[in-house]
Amino acid sequence: MTDSIVPKPSGAIPDRSLYERRESGVRSYARAMPRQFGKAEGVWMHDTQGGRYLDFLSGCSTLNYGHNHPILKQALLDYIAADGIAHGLDLHTDAKEDFLATFEDVILRPRELDYRAMFTGPTGTNAVEAAIKLARKVTGREMVIAFTNGFHGMTLGALACTGNAAKRGGAGVPLSHVSHEPYDGYYGPDVDTADLLAQRLSDPSSGLDAPAAILVETVQGEGGLNAASPEWLRAIARIARAHGALLIVDDIQAGCGRTGGFFSFEGMGLTPDIVTMAKSLSGMGLPFALTLFRPELDQWSPGEHNGTFRGNNHAFVTSAAALRHFWSGGAFQADVARRAALLEDRLQAIAAEYGFEVRGRGMMRGVNVGSGELAASVTAACFAEGLIIETSGAHDEVIKVLAPLVIDDAVLATGLDILETKIREAMTTDYAVAAE
Repeated sequence: MTDSIVPKPSGAIPDRSLYERRESGVRSYARAMPRQFGKAEGVWMHDTQGGRYLDFLSGCSTLNYGHNHPILKQALLDYIAADGIAHGLDLHTDAKEDFLATFEDVILRPRELDYRAMFTGPTGTNAVEAAIKLARKVTGREMVIAFTNGFHGMTLGALACTGNAAKRGGAGVPLSHVSHEPYDGYYGPDVDTADLLAQRLSDPSSGLDAPAAILVETVQGEGGLNAASPEWLRAIARIARAHGALLIVDDIQAGCGRTGGFFSFEGMGLTPDIVTMAKSLSGMGLPFALTLFRPELDQWSPGEHNGTFRGNNHAFVTSAAALRHFWSGGAFQADVARRAALLEDRLQAIAAEYGFEVRGRGMMRGVNVGSGELAASVTAACFAEGLIIETSGAHDEVIKVLAPLVIDDAVLATGLDILETKIREAMTTDYAVAAE
């Protein structure tokens, strides 16, 4: 194993007194990964004490192309050096025109998709808020159907669609007008939950009001990497059409190549009415969210849903550069598929040794180790070896691999070697009991 592909974590925890004195206690990642980071490139993050860490978190799928990709970085540097518009509300700008033209030519037309683009506030929850608000406006209905273990954001409308009790508990007000129906496989492989939903909506005495929208993730990122089958998703799409609801696919974490195609629903045999995007849309971690919808749904009045940061010109620049570089042909997508197969095979081998289950799709994979305590011990041990990795799921029981899509095969193998070793070590301790 060459030195260039091995993490080199620092040994000492830096002074955190300023953060403990001034930053809110709501912070979370910094608690599990107590280092001060100052530099990053590709798949590596460096702390200020000389440590180097392999990033299997990728900003929760915000950095699909790695940190500071040189082509995207140069595009932004050139734009800033030329005094390009940094902030322009929703004014027409050169950067916005270039993004829209590139998105149309590289993404929409080749996939025969016709969507209007709405630039919302800068994060994924803003895109979801706009989507459900538009669905309610268009249909005149209030109810939204979301799914068990779904995660859609932390503002009140998106939070109402989120299943996690701890997240919901922070709202401080009732989270209403949403029904959380069982996701694919929620009751096991023998129960068709799409059929259950169809029955509920067709029964005038079920108590379930006619929905404005059905909101779904094709792979549930925070909910435990549950991956819906194409058949189930097509059934949900048919149910939405049959009952006059709009189908919203939340592609914030699963999109931009994370599950294979640019959109996670590609090849599934369905076309959503509305799609929400964020995270890796900018290409290099700049805040940028987008709500896409069929042209006939564009029933907004001017300024009816606005915001100071609706459209990030710096993100337009890096996003357009990413689309041109990675998505203009099929080579990148094919390479991601090849690497995803390597990841799946390796995780299956690790899981099989202990009777664990592999979850997810594409480069959005993880291992359900059956216990949040066990998963936490493994991820902590991985960090001590210089591997940044997190958990997900209702009980944080899924160890989640979100390596950059551009990661070299040998570096990917190095990170998986660390993960395998730390799972093996953990299974020799008392944590093994918790996984049974």
